[in-house]
Amino acid sequence: MLAALSLSTVFLAEETTHLSEAQAASPDETPFDPGTVRETARRLAQQPYKAPPDGLPSGLTDLTYDQYRDIRYRPAQALWREGGLPFQAQMFHRGFLYKSRVDMYEVAGGMARPIRYSPELFDFQNMPRPAAEDLGFAGFRLHAPINRAEYYDEVCAFLGASYFRAVARGQIYGLSARGLAIGTADPKGEEFPLFRAFWIERPREGVNAITVHALLDSPSCAAAFRFGIRPGRVTLFDVESTIFPRVDMATAGVAPLTSMFWFSPLNRAGRDDWRPAVHDSDGLLMFTGRGERVWRPLNNPRDLQLSAFGDVNPRGFGLMQRRRDFDSYEDLEARYEKRPSLWVEPIGDWGEGAVQLVEIPTSGEIHDNIVAFWRPKDPLRAKGEYRYTFRLHWCDEAPGSPELGRLMSTRSGASWTQGGRLFVIDATGGALDNLAPDAKPEALVTASRGEVRNVVVQRNPETQGWRISFDLFPGDARAVELRAELKAGPEAVAETLLYRWTA
Repeated sequence: MLAALSLSTVFLAEETTHLSEAQAASPDETPFDPGTVRETARRLAQQPYKAPPDGLPSGLTDLTYDQYRDIRYRPAQALWREGGLPFQAQMFHRGFLYKSRVDMYEVAGGMARPIRYSPELFDFQNMPRPAAEDLGFAGFRLHAPINRAEYYDEVCAFLGASYFRAVARGQIYGLSARGLAIGTADPKGEEFPLFRAFWIERPREGVNAITVHALLDSPSCAAAFRFGIRPGRVTLFDVESTIFPRVDMATAGVAPLTSMFWFSPLNRAGRDDWRPAVHDSDGLLMFTGRGERVWRPLNNPRDLQLSAFGDVNPRGFGLMQRRRDFDSYEDLEARYEKRPSLWVEPIGDWGEGAVQLVEIPTSGEIHDNIVAFWRPKDPLRAKGEYRYTFRLHWCDEAPGSPELGRLMSTRSGASWTQGGRLFVIDATGGALDNLAPDAKPEALVTASRGEVRNVVVQRNPETQGWRISFDLFPGDARAVELRAELKAGPEAVAETLLYRWTA
């Protein structure tokens, strides 16, 4: 581990030294404080980008997915296994898609030391053990007794570019988060920043929280991250990020989320599959700076779609897996009802910008095709410094007890009248539970093109909620933006639906 002074020396040298080279030459322990990684990122951004080492023996570069999974870290070698601490750490081996070397450090008592690679840390199953003794790691995962006091389950993993994912109690892995998105859906192509190094603070006995620091690097910027991780019924990541652009960045995505959506009852045309729905997330939920809660069902379009929802100082946004019953998926292997939702709660003012949603066509469930993030209105300027603080909630549903009813399902099919599409929306909970027996809420439905007819609102005794239905006659429109609100008098009693219908 390198102190701030020695890092300065490394990154201000006439020729930039790789972090891994610096690690190999560093003493066993060096000072570390909360500003070390931020200063490292600031100095790194002043230098031309230099990619991390990715050279590997041939036997590790051409692995299949299953072969890579067979390289397993030995649990008996887990960091802190013998200390009785509330967390344990295991490393990922380099190989398959994960070729870049990621430097790892442990921090304790204001000092940091490199976590050294050895092939003895891994079980290679039927593969020959690598002869190289300093291949390094690709990432790491943390284990903690999140479900049972006597067993350390995997609760989060950092692996591949700047991707990471986590679970809450009773969940299994689903969608992912990223450190930063750059150029997502840009015709010029996307840039994938890398986490170059991690500093993991040794957990304290009896404290259900751990701190991880990360250094991100890419041709466009360097950045420092601090993750305060607390697993539980809801797993929380308190994230502090500081971005130092090398160039002007007009396509930066802050707090990016990445998920999979193949089909649902709203969008299953041409899906010849026995299951009712297949997705890690089924909707984008937004809590705007104006106080409106907006639900946008996800789509698997024929062509790539980009949607931008302008806002000022958003209160939150996230990709939700809203249906939590087995009957909605019927999959005993994938168990989509156990996949986490992920909610981003901004801390402080984020200013003007937009929540952007990218929906990419996919023909199956093995590809992540959904991306959501915050894009600032103004570009991030070269040589600037930009801080974003936020909390990630890995959860079943967005935090808090919203007063509004939730839109639990949206379905569509052919209308009784030729040329029309019937939409049926079910809402439950919140203010809907408190409506008087003789209440007659009204649905306000608008369309950017075409015509909306036959709007009906009625109680749904099966869900103890309310159902909205209407017909859309798009005419010759190839795409229509729909908006539906449910009100009792002047007050909204459910989330606002936004949906893009495409021919």
